[in-house]
Amino acid sequence: MRSRLVRPVLAVPTRILCQTRIPHCQRAAYSSTSQKNNESATASLNPRWLSELKTRIGKCILFGLQPEQTKEAGLILQEMATDWRELIGGSEGFLTGKNRRGLYRQEVVWGEMDSMGHVNNVTYNRYAESARINWAVNFANALDPAHKPEWSQLWTPSGVGLILRSIRTDFKFPMKWPDHVTVLHKLRSQPTPDTSHFILDVLILSELHQRPAARCMEDIVVYDYRKGKKAPMRPFMVEKFRETFELQEKAKQKYGARVLDLISRVRTLEKGSWDRPNAKENMGSANPNP
Repeated sequence: MRSRLVRPVLAVPTRILCQTRIPHCQRAAYSSTSQKNNESATASLNPRWLSELKTRIGKCILFGLQPEQTKEAGLILQEMATDWRELIGGSEGFLTGKNRRGLYRQEVVWGEMDSMGHVNNVTYNRYAESARINWAVNFANALDPAHKPEWSQLWTPSGVGLILRSIRTDFKFPMKWPDHVTVLHKLRSQPTPDTSHFILDVLILSELHQRPAARCMEDIVVYDYRKGKKAPMRPFMVEKFRETFELQEKAKQKYGARVLDLISRVRTLEKGSWDRPNAKENMGSANPNP
């Protein structure tokens, strides 16, 4: 299910990025960057690949493993349990560090449920909006404190600011209470000095299920409130966004390789347990001394 939300009025800047209507004559035709040009290693995998790997390891255990194989299975499970956010998000280019994530283990509260007991659709957009302002604040407070005043001005209606032109949300499964969410943002393309708008991809992760609950695409415009029109991205933004994009690409390569390695290691376990000649499931025994 998809929703497309365009906010035409100025929002309160204390929680989300400033948003207002942009005259039709000032809008440039939007052409998204094709993600197929540089797909992540996990692009062709089932969205539930992490839980599937756990299930496959469980099957190996049922058929019996040698001590060294059992140790290997434990190491794989430990790695997935510890670094699952990096494996899922990082392999797609999302940066998961403390100074990069927008929301971390944000509690899902009962009041966010709809009549069906699921998180209300609008709530996902609120998660994305709250995470986006935190993502931007990270640049001011931690990533580029030398330009803190300039970054802080971006979410106020004075001077040059950022406006949410549109947001599209794809819902992956009906998340319920109790749960927690971690929300990550990434730049879809590398900016240039004449960039006046950019796309942010958003990943909303369910901590309970350890997989994406929703994905969003945010179209952000750089807007000069004094002139009342779009403006090029400011130089300090271009510099930091280009650095961020390069780190995203490195994360994609690093964690994509780790995902493929985990899949290979699990396949090796399978070949040494149930997927071997004359393999039999270990059902245990009521008699410890047969």
